[in-house]
Amino acid sequence: MKIRLKKINTQEEVIVEALLDRRAIGLVMSLEFARKQNFKLKQIERPIYIRNVDGTFNKERPIEHIVEVNILLLGT
Repeated sequence: MKIRLKKINTQEEVIVEALLDRRAIGLVMSLEFARKQNFKLKQIERPIYIRNVDGTFNKERPIEHIVEVNILLLGT
């Protein structure tokens, strides 16, 4: 589904395709994407390590930053 991510600090919008789940309370984006789109990154106190469905740790780096955005459905 295409959604708009509206940056809190500049009100700029970025249109992206995302898989949404009605139970989701947040989204994960790559650090490279966040930097390329000039999102304001906030460092978190402790990294969040992600586990795969089988319980093993994901091989990618942990989550170390957050960004604040408003998520809007395309066309709203």
